Amino acid sequence: MLKVEGLNQYYGGSHILRALGFEAKLGEVTVVLGRNGVGKTTLLKSLMGVVPVKTGRVALDGQDITRMTSYERVRRGIGYVPQGREIFNRLTVEDNLRMGLAVKPGGTAIPAELFELFPILKPFLQRRGGDLSGGQQQQLAIARALAAGPKLLMLDEPTEGIQPSIIKDIGRVIRMLADRKTMAIVLVEQFYDFAAELADQYLVMERGEVVMRGRGKDMAADGVRQRMAI
Repeated sequence: MLKVEGLNQYYGGSHILRALGFEAKLGEVTVVLGRNGVGKTTLLKSLMGVVPVKTGRVALDGQDITRMTSYERVRRGIGYVPQGREIFNRLTVEDNLRMGLAVKPGGTAIPAELFELFPILKPFLQRRGGDLSGGQQQQLAIARALAAGPKLLMLDEPTEGIQPSIIKDIGRVIRMLADRKTMAIVLVEQFYDFAAELADQYLVMERGEVVMRGRGKDMAADGVRQRMAI
């Protein structure tokens, strides 16, 4: 579903991503691990078109999207949950969800499935997003990204600052979505246990490069936890 080849990214004179490449397959969770500052968020922003790719190629479902704008990538089927959630605090939950439908024809209904995945959102439809707890805001951000029915869902540290019970709920939803075989999921994470539980494929980044990769079931044997602790 997603193919990244030779991706290089710079901020000023700093080389942030270095010839980075990987594939994310339909029906799988690809987990990207690494400490702060290794380029994980820059990677997702590059894939989303928030920052332009300097060199390299990004393809979605066989189509080159390297030079497309962010909104064109959303139309092609990318859903993005940024770090820090970035919901619209002054808009209601309902209006936040409708923002996720911006690429659809006017009058498109909010998918009922979103309230099955995140039941807490339905009674809060008329509550402002900024009045929700951090965990509820994260669920709203994920639901907003899912509203348009993406082929690729990218999440940037969805467990950050979230209570354990909601982390479990988010993990359950991610696994359920992957198992349907209708989308590929790229999950950027620092919480090893959460990542190991969900990963079909893992990548470990250091200094803008992928230094380890493999199947999720092999993470313990490959020593991923120890590598992240170095």
